[in-house]
Amino acid sequence: MSYPGIEDHGIIGDLRTCALVGLDGAIDWCCLPHFDSPSVFAAILDDEIGGAFRLEAQHCIHQYKQQYLPDSAILTTRAYTDHGVGKIDDFMPIAEAGAHELHRIIRRVTCVRGEVQYRLDCRPALNYARSPHRVRIRDGGAVFESDGAVYALASPIPLKEDSPGVTAVFSLKEGESLSFVFFNVSNPEQRDPFVHVGDVDAQFAQTLSYWQKWASRCAYQGRWSEVVYRSALTLKLLTFRPTGAIVAAPTMGLPEVIGGGRNWDYRYTWIRDASFTVYALMRLGYVEEAGRFMGWVEARCADIDMQSAKPLHLMYSIEGRAELEESALDHLRGYRESSPVWLGNAAYDQLQLDIYGELMDSVYLHNKYGSPVSFDFWNNVRKLVDWIAENWDQPDEGIWETRGGRHDFVYSRLMCWVALDRANRMSVKYSLPGDRIRWASERDQIYGQIMTRGWNPKREAFRQHYDTDALDAANLLMPLVKFISPTDPRMLSTIDATLDALTTDSLVYRYDPEESPDGLSGQEGTFCMCTFWLVECLTRAGRLGEARLLFERMLGYANHLGLYAEEIGAHGEALGNFPQALTHMSLISAAYNLNRALTRSERAAKE
Repeated sequence: MSYPGIEDHGIIGDLRTCALVGLDGAIDWCCLPHFDSPSVFAAILDDEIGGAFRLEAQHCIHQYKQQYLPDSAILTTRAYTDHGVGKIDDFMPIAEAGAHELHRIIRRVTCVRGEVQYRLDCRPALNYARSPHRVRIRDGGAVFESDGAVYALASPIPLKEDSPGVTAVFSLKEGESLSFVFFNVSNPEQRDPFVHVGDVDAQFAQTLSYWQKWASRCAYQGRWSEVVYRSALTLKLLTFRPTGAIVAAPTMGLPEVIGGGRNWDYRYTWIRDASFTVYALMRLGYVEEAGRFMGWVEARCADIDMQSAKPLHLMYSIEGRAELEESALDHLRGYRESSPVWLGNAAYDQLQLDIYGELMDSVYLHNKYGSPVSFDFWNNVRKLVDWIAENWDQPDEGIWETRGGRHDFVYSRLMCWVALDRANRMSVKYSLPGDRIRWASERDQIYGQIMTRGWNPKREAFRQHYDTDALDAANLLMPLVKFISPTDPRMLSTIDATLDALTTDSLVYRYDPEESPDGLSGQEGTFCMCTFWLVECLTRAGRLGEARLLFERMLGYANHLGLYAEEIGAHGEALGNFPQALTHMSLISAAYNLNRALTRSERAAKE
């Protein structure tokens, strides 16, 4: 097997975990039962030992095509062969809250035209391909047993053991279909593991209804509605329903540069994502989802340790665990020989001061457009804001989690300004207790420092940190968080400098590692989120023609299903973990604000 492109995948999920399905019909990534559980299928990280669940059409295949059923997360993969057309409907049923912890990948294979032969090849590789397992053929399917984990494949046809998996070949004529169900066995002592599989057709109908009802609640009705809806559905797929957390991405180890070592684990939830998440969800009318995510954030703030050098960690597990120790899975070759594959994320212990700004912005937005902040939550928030007032003027590792030492990053100072500004606004407007005088004083000091030390008169742009002339696309957020007017000459020249030095074919790099070393080897692709930030900056600056052209070019870099990874490479390929939540959040924000600005401009032209 050769590695498919990262972009050659769709995603299915059940709000506890996800699976990636390739254009060729192979499931080559899935962790069960949860996003951050050990992998069951990981062929995308090692095509020899990683494990996959393949349903491959046989004979001469002319092409594959994938699409989602309308407004849903049910993925259809079609194979066009010499003898006919076959399709696979892949989905994961959504369990009710508190229901039996059974996670099912259902694969319904149908012959659409003619006759199609398929080969089934299901080869789990448990615990990141570290734990051997036993295969037992049973009536109704096969069971895969390992110490501490049991999985099963329900099959309507006989399976043949082909250790470490099972295989079968079958043919379907027009109109015929078969369904296969892979699932975790939550009770290993159960005699008949297939008893909970259930009626596949009924589960298909229920799953389709669930997603279409959820999508129908989307309040967005402007331009590019299809891509906005798909982004919203993707964010929902990345949600861990029991806690409301949203993972940065459902994958780990996918490289930011092919053959390099920037292969991080993104199956966690970043505090930084809070304001972006709440803003995107609230704009689309998903108040309940925004509230659930804020509940997760509130729980993290209840656990703060004010005696620590950093009271809040920058990322947590979906259930709130703070320690995410990093180790290398050296037995896996990595995607296209990109190694090491990192498990865990050492950045969890970094000092990143910007997270307090994103946290406070989310509290401010949710308090304004969602539900009023509770007394206990505000008391914990006050402690964090007081800590920022005392500690903002120190170097940190910054938003990009560089590993080249701490610096006085302008973006970190900017978000400390946001933390103090939003806290002060809330305290004044809603009569909430707080040290307003000090908060306002420290906020104003930060403003003055950024405008003096953060401004580079030589390049006529805001710099990355105080000891460099390098640019940083993170500074594009300045007008978006109301720090500076989008039409201020300094901001306009920063936009122009970003277009000139960090942008290629409308795609934006985060920064230049050669100009600003980050402690890591190799280059990386352009950063999707930064491109959407640039779109929004141009929009707010009134440069609507440029903004629209940039936005629509960026839409051309989505994959065939409208999904984005973290980065885009030199040849238009997806790089980094996939799909990435922040990319889709920033797409929603850019589309919302650009559509609104274009509509206002059109109305003004008619008057």
